[in-house]
Amino acid sequence: MAAPCSDCTVEEVNEMREAGETPLVLDVRTAEELEIAKLDWAVHIPMDEIESRLAEVESRRDDEIIVMCHHGGRSAMVQDFLKQAGFKNVRNLVGGIHAYACSVDTSLTQY
Repeated sequence: MAAPCSDCTVEEVNEMREAGETPLVLDVRTAEELEIAKLDWAVHIPMDEIESRLAEVESRRDDEIIVMCHHGGRSAMVQDFLKQAGFKNVRNLVGGIHAYACSVDTSLTQY
């Protein structure tokens, strides 16, 4: 298990999924960004809605949560927010969906 509030690489996420692990991947990008590229298995809650929609992830409070955005900046802010809200194991996806599209799934549109 990863250290609480650490970073996570796209390669790690890919390895977890290939091993059958199911961390909650929380995509905090806007709906417009989701139209460009998305991971169908990620849960989408835009960053500006995370506080009002926290109940949607409450049941995963003690599980591993990997927060992602386009490059990793917004997701780092949401990671901090979730940590302050008492979530135990929150990680930031380094490079966001951009890195995922470059390294793991090159069929995704880069923007």
